[in-house]
Amino acid sequence: MPAGSLIRRQDCVTIRLMSFFRALLRPNYAQKISILATLPLVVAVAAIALLVAYQSRASAEREIQALKHQLLEAKKAELRNYVTQARNGFSHIYGRASPNDQDAKERVRQILSAMIYGKDGFFFVYDYDGTNLVSPRQTEFINQNWSGLKDSDGVPVVDEFLRLARQGAGWHSFMWQKPSTGEEARMVAYVVGLQDWQWAVGTGVFIDDVLASVAAARAEVEARVQRTFLYIGAIALFSLIVVFASGMFINIRERRLADAKLKELTQRVLDAQEEERGRVARELHDSISQLLVGVRFALDNASRRFKRGEIERAIPPLDKGITNLATAITEVRRISRDLRPGVLDDLGLGPALKTLTDEFSARTGIKSHFTTVVFRNRLDQDAKIALYRIAQEALMNIERHSGATEMTMDLRGHTKGATMRISDNGCGLPPEKERIGPGIGLRNMQERIEQLDGTLRILSSRGTQSGTVIEVTLPLSHLLRPGDGSSGETFDDTSGQNGAVPAPLPVARSVNSRSAQERAKEDKA
Repeated sequence: MPAGSLIRRQDCVTIRLMSFFRALLRPNYAQKISILATLPLVVAVAAIALLVAYQSRASAEREIQALKHQLLEAKKAELRNYVTQARNGFSHIYGRASPNDQDAKERVRQILSAMIYGKDGFFFVYDYDGTNLVSPRQTEFINQNWSGLKDSDGVPVVDEFLRLARQGAGWHSFMWQKPSTGEEARMVAYVVGLQDWQWAVGTGVFIDDVLASVAAARAEVEARVQRTFLYIGAIALFSLIVVFASGMFINIRERRLADAKLKELTQRVLDAQEEERGRVARELHDSISQLLVGVRFALDNASRRFKRGEIERAIPPLDKGITNLATAITEVRRISRDLRPGVLDDLGLGPALKTLTDEFSARTGIKSHFTTVVFRNRLDQDAKIALYRIAQEALMNIERHSGATEMTMDLRGHTKGATMRISDNGCGLPPEKERIGPGIGLRNMQERIEQLDGTLRILSSRGTQSGTVIEVTLPLSHLLRPGDGSSGETFDDTSGQNGAVPAPLPVARSVNSRSAQERAKEDKA
């Protein structure tokens, strides 16, 4: 392999590793959510594992100590039985002998020297001066003074024997060499005192088997705790894998749903744009274009008559052209107001809705009534635009589909926000199962109000009391304090205390629709 190719491959591996560690150090939003979801699980599992380990060790330690105590008691009972048997063996001699009876002492020493048991069991005798008198398995100790002898841990041995013998009897634990192997092990001895002879007689057993049993039990407990940790770790790992896989699945699913919703929303936006463009194109073609064509023909006719010197005959087509041109200008203004009403920016939502209602009444002949309540606070710009567009959609639906003869629109503010209510006496909406589709107009209303955290209610009925009611409610967050807005929304300069939105004033104004003649006069002006 060429050196350059190898270097490039190493560089790629290095870049991938750097990207991996960078992703670990800077997780994305989905990874942060997964970490937040798994972190409590890890903490809970760790706490459970520690608690289980502590409880297991504590319980096992109690069991081990109970086992150790039981085994030691068994050893002590065995030693006590050996000493009792030994005393029974020489009690007939010790009971009849005097303190200085050397012959009796010798016979007792011989009896005790012969009493050996097991691999390492024997009896020992020390006088109160510390001289060893009997030691059948370690004869090098006999006839030597061992006062002050200590084991490898610094524990006095012979001196403790003498102290216990003077008290009558007692137990002593120390480190001692095994006669069979020469290895040091722990011994437990039972000593009794022969006060007449000033002897300390005792025997002992090595308890390394007991300690080995205790160590084996402790090792078994530790292994059991480790297995428990292993099981808990496996369960935790499996749970983490399940949680991670579930999180990844949900993340991928939600991402796909989000992509699908985004595509759907994009398509809706495109459909709305195309519908609006089609509407504007129809408006321009059906009205403006025809009016301008009429103006052109009228001006051409007047121009020809002027050229022929027929001045009097040129005036009527010229007047007709001027009239058509004025009508065209009025239609352009209407279309412009539909696209972006200037009165909404200049005077506020109330006057804009009033103008919209008047134009609707003049265009359709439907009796319209508009009422509003004076606001103490103003609506923000997004809320005004949304309410205006919803009112446009509602009036368009009433004009096209309702067959209504009367329409009422009401706008008012209250302690919970603002509410716009539009009602008509038309045929109402068809049942949901009979509808061809959700309708792009109603869908646009719903989406507009959802973006503002508001609510949209549509109530419709058929029959003798038919009609449709559209009620839009915006939350209090879209009401600005006086002085915060830039529009000319009608409001009272008196503000509430502590930033609270006061209740609306009990003042209402009712605006009936203007006549077509008044609207025509204003357009001409």
